[in-house]
Amino acid sequence: MFDKLETLDDLFEMQLKDLYSAEKQLVKALPQMAEAAKDGRLRRGFEKHLRETENQVARLEKIAEAQDLDISGHTCKAMEGLIAEGQETMSENATDEVMDAALIAAAQRIEHYEISGYGTAAHFAKRLGYTDAAKLLQQTLDEEQLTDTKLNDLAINYLNAKAE
Repeated sequence: MFDKLETLDDLFEMQLKDLYSAEKQLVKALPQMAEAAKDGRLRRGFEKHLRETENQVARLEKIAEAQDLDISGHTCKAMEGLIAEGQETMSENATDEVMDAALIAAAQRIEHYEISGYGTAAHFAKRLGYTDAAKLLQQTLDEEQLTDTKLNDLAINYLNAKAE
């Protein structure tokens, strides 16, 4: 934690720490979400996103190494809360179809948080002239946006109608 945020570099480092913590928490939560999913497409989507998330963690570690930063030791409270809400949802007594729709809703909340964080961090990296970091962060941002789109399409075109 910083005594005082004085520069955009400080804020960039804080963003990286937050994203790193969020992704590490998500690596632990995604297998639970995949297990709770009844629809095969949704389950496979969660499993695919787990592999992407593991790569996203590695990208953040690469950025931190290049910037000579220690991004461990922080806890992203927002992701902690989003995951807790998702776990609460998974404990509900629901039909399979309604549970799958609820899992998508929880996952999209997570995706939107990540999209916001990666968009901000990528902008900071560009502004600070960290070209390689900006490219890696943009790559992750693109993945998060695509995951959100896929979840949205699955919900709108299939699962929500089944839950109805």
